[in-house]
Amino acid sequence: MKKALFIILSICSLFTACKIDEPDKDLKRIVFDPGNLKFISTSLNTKKETSSALYGNQEAFLSLSNENQQLRNGSVIKLVTWKYHDNPQYIGGTITGDLLSIETLHIDNNGKTSYKIQNTSGKEPVPISTEERIHYMMSYKPVMRP
Repeated sequence: MKKALFIILSICSLFTACKIDEPDKDLKRIVFDPGNLKFISTSLNTKKETSSALYGNQEAFLSLSNENQQLRNGSVIKLVTWKYHDNPQYIGGTITGDLLSIETLHIDNNGKTSYKIQNTSGKEPVPISTEERIHYMMSYKPVMRP
């Protein structure tokens, strides 16, 4: 009887010792679909733990490639910002988490500039000058691929 009880307790302890902890169960990873826009550049803000990706159409890509930083008519730019967190599958890696904002800059065919921010974090955004944000978005340089 003692042997049977010992065997049962040993088997139970083996199954409980192999329980897999799921630390990333509450982590979300949001993937942004840029539609017909192409990736232009990316940036990290380590103090705020955010990462941003800049997407744009061909006119925007060509405009940002020039030194004068003037957007061509018909340019569309989207700056997408995520909160990032440690990647639970790879030590030292980070992945995107909650989507914080999508900023859209559009220059119509008449040269009129429109700026829109979509805040998806649920928190009240810090008031920022529209002119500052436009200047910041235009400061990105396209990533050059060989």
